Amino acid sequence: MEIIALGYIGISSKRPDEWSDYATSLLGLQQVDRGGSTRSFRMDNRKQRLVVTDGDEGLGYMGWEVRDTGALDRLASRLEDAGTAVELAPKSLCDERFVDRMIRFADPQGNVSEAFCGQHIASEAFVPGRSISGFNTGAQGMGHAVLTVRDATALLPFYRDLLGFRLSDYGIKPYPLYFFHVNGRHHSFALVGTGQAGFHHFMVEYQSLDDMGQGYDLAQLDEGRVAYTLGRHTNDYMVSYYTHTPSGFFIESGYGGRVIDPETWQPHETFDGPSLWGHDRPFMSDELRKSFEDMRLDLATRGVRAPNCPWLESVRG
Repeated sequence: MEIIALGYIGISSKRPDEWSDYATSLLGLQQVDRGGSTRSFRMDNRKQRLVVTDGDEGLGYMGWEVRDTGALDRLASRLEDAGTAVELAPKSLCDERFVDRMIRFADPQGNVSEAFCGQHIASEAFVPGRSISGFNTGAQGMGHAVLTVRDATALLPFYRDLLGFRLSDYGIKPYPLYFFHVNGRHHSFALVGTGQAGFHHFMVEYQSLDDMGQGYDLAQLDEGRVAYTLGRHTNDYMVSYYTHTPSGFFIESGYGGRVIDPETWQPHETFDGPSLWGHDRPFMSDELRKSFEDMRLDLATRGVRAPNCPWLESVRG
């Protein structure tokens, strides 16, 4: 498997100033000056992790890290042999992305990905936009990205077989969900088969539970900002909440995500729905919202539990 992490995400938006305020004051990212309508943000020692450029609201591209030029060449050859058009990015574009070398390609639904090697390290320390201890990145990458797609099963050959993403788990109800890992993070990518094409969310994971919880308090001060209430997921055990971004999709702010061993992990089907508790979705129709609630209440009735969060285990230890 050549791809080892989600390295960066590019967003298109006509609301750069709203993104600046949202990304720094709520998420805690550090804005980097880029000029014009472009906004660039750091979340660790990498020169940039999130880029917002002028355009229609939504996902612009996902940036996937590979180990070296050999891995990049192998991935490019496999894509081309399968009939996927591959563009070798010019140096000017690599410089914009702060990477040494990069290729670009699209999945059958038209979602653009960039695979790169040599992401540049900043010489200055990361300075968060609000007072937080930092994000869980490193070898696990910047977080995870989730697409909504017309037919999730139809895209499996591209992401699983061609890109080499490894299936973590999947569920069928209330709609098809496929989660993939490329490192120890339970999932760096997921497909949600809603019947519609779009960008559902990306996730940032805090190093401190309190950093995440204080962000939840801040989000609630902005009426309508919270999309999913505080809750915990069944598969990756993440405690998180979701907010509406200026571009209409969501960002998940989380803590305590599950770390797996990619070499021994066995993919499996899940049947309990996405959340152990919480994650109420007020924006949904009453019928769909109730379907999620019914699944959570069933888990409560059966007393289904996940392992404690890492912070609690560390206190007990």
